[in-house]
Amino acid sequence: MQFGTPCWIDLATTDPKTSRDFYGGLFGWQYQANRTGDYLTALADNVPAAGFYRVPALEHSPAWTLYLAVSDCTRTAERIVRLGGQIVMPPQDFDGQGSLLVAADPTGATIGFWQPAAPWPFATGTKGEFRWAELNTWDGDLADKFFVDLFGYQLEQIGDGQGFDYTTWSVLGAAEPVAGRMQFGADFPAGTRPHWMIYFEVGPMLGTDEATVLAVRLGGRLLSEPADSPFGRLSVVEDPSGAAFTLIDSSNRSTPHAPSEDELGAVADDPYDD
Repeated sequence: MQFGTPCWIDLATTDPKTSRDFYGGLFGWQYQANRTGDYLTALADNVPAAGFYRVPALEHSPAWTLYLAVSDCTRTAERIVRLGGQIVMPPQDFDGQGSLLVAADPTGATIGFWQPAAPWPFATGTKGEFRWAELNTWDGDLADKFFVDLFGYQLEQIGDGQGFDYTTWSVLGAAEPVAGRMQFGADFPAGTRPHWMIYFEVGPMLGTDEATVLAVRLGGRLLSEPADSPFGRLSVVEDPSGAAFTLIDSSNRSTPHAPSEDELGAVADDPYDD
């Protein structure tokens, strides 16, 4: 498991049964409880894909938590504080499987860090599995600096940096980026909290549109209708507990269309052209 790469996701929920039924119906997940019964592991084709745990109440709306792989949770916690972040949950050992901590980056988004005690299976890339993670924040430059200083990520701006400010983060030498960062635009409500958006692959057999309909039938709420993108057809859904996530069919990609002069309504003759 490579340093700085996504290695786990989980959801704190006040109603584990409802969450279990919703995601099981949507992705076909099966579940396995730990020996104390207070943590459920979702399995996609018998490979761990996500976790659920019960909380009596939540200060804010439920949200998926992303965990990034680290080699030493204690030293990571020290670096987070030095770089301007805050510790939400100090490093703790869990069930002999490793150590984790939860922090908030300097822009206010919650993020987890996991130090596995042994190789840790994490289902990614196919139906019902993790595909992508994206930090949505008001201060993109501050977020970029924090995570670059923490992990040594290489940045690439894939937007224009103004109207659409989106960077991808890559581990040195890796072929693909490990995560993205999007800065909120003027069209986002002022009170929107910085957060991580988790993308789940739905695959071409189901497709984003059918998956979105199924999510709503299972009790979810549509936040953003299915739309094409260069990365796949995607939609944003809120689960019955209020946690938002993105559905994506990464096989269904579209190249942005450059409008012709006729489509832009350009005139054949310029009256000011002598």
